[in-house]
Amino acid sequence: MSYRLEDYDYHLPENLVAQTPSPARDRCALMVLHRLSGRVEHRRFGDLPCYLRSGDVLVLNDTRVVPARLVGTKETGGRAEVLVLDPYKPSEEGKQTGYRCLVKSSKPPKEGGRLILEGDVTATVVQRVEDGQVVLLFDCDDLLHMLEHKGRVPLPPYIRRPSRQEREQDRFDYQTVYAREPGAVAAPTAGLHFTRELLDALDAMGVDVVRVTLHVGFGTFAPVRTEDIREHVMHSEYVRVSEEAAQRIRAAKNEGRRVIAVGTTVVRTLEWAACRFGEVRTVSGLCDHYIYPGYAFRVVDAMITNFHLPKTSLLLLVSAFASREKILAAYREAVRHEYRFFSYGDAMLIV
Repeated sequence: MSYRLEDYDYHLPENLVAQTPSPARDRCALMVLHRLSGRVEHRRFGDLPCYLRSGDVLVLNDTRVVPARLVGTKETGGRAEVLVLDPYKPSEEGKQTGYRCLVKSSKPPKEGGRLILEGDVTATVVQRVEDGQVVLLFDCDDLLHMLEHKGRVPLPPYIRRPSRQEREQDRFDYQTVYAREPGAVAAPTAGLHFTRELLDALDAMGVDVVRVTLHVGFGTFAPVRTEDIREHVMHSEYVRVSEEAAQRIRAAKNEGRRVIAVGTTVVRTLEWAACRFGEVRTVSGLCDHYIYPGYAFRVVDAMITNFHLPKTSLLLLVSAFASREKILAAYREAVRHEYRFFSYGDAMLIV
């Protein structure tokens, strides 16, 4: 087992970074990795029912991506781009709520400075915090409502969208079909491959579909920067597990049925809850659960995921689940077979 960050790198040709999703969500490629043997199969995502069985619990992250990016200018002039990092935070009645934001501009905004954003929205910088973030007060009563009408989809930096028409399409493409709880600034991308028809088919065969919520933060794209992966500090994201979801997952574990996580966000949610209580219970709060090789999984028996960036916490998590050697070997095969990588790319099922 290696704790050296450099051992979690791999070569990826630039043309394999997906810029658009598969024309049909469930027709993307699916690599099936058998983690005990290392055997790999090449299938389509629509073949997923072949690998599930009645009684399995399939856990989805039902977070909804908020169009949390705003473009405008600083009061003093100069272009400014704002990304609201915690749009899920409720406003307090009778009080102004400050929201953590990343502001991209030629010079960092000063405390007290104002930004004039799209749709005649203004924001005031009330505090500068760590990592280049600021706290902004927006001149609107309902931030989520304003963002839904005036914001832009916060696509990851490796996806580029020059035209308005493409941005409108991303509002659909960069959202799971089962999204319902607004608050994420990045999609739980493993779920992008599901269609309503596929979910109905799984339900009909006796798969128990359960939902939890983790509002994916922009930190999910952040590379690990410590040479020793054990020294990395994980970003925090808001999590909620309902009592109903917790009961159904506990029942599955007690009865020896498989729990299959759709995405690394679900893995972190379930494992965080189990580490806190010894089993999955209802819980809500900020989760900074960090999973890297050597971790002993308590809940998750299989997972669906995408192909992740090198040297990221996401790659470390899947390496913890299936071993670094098997994951990197599978990624090399994915490159040979020209799988499409990252958010809009193809999928992997690890069983």
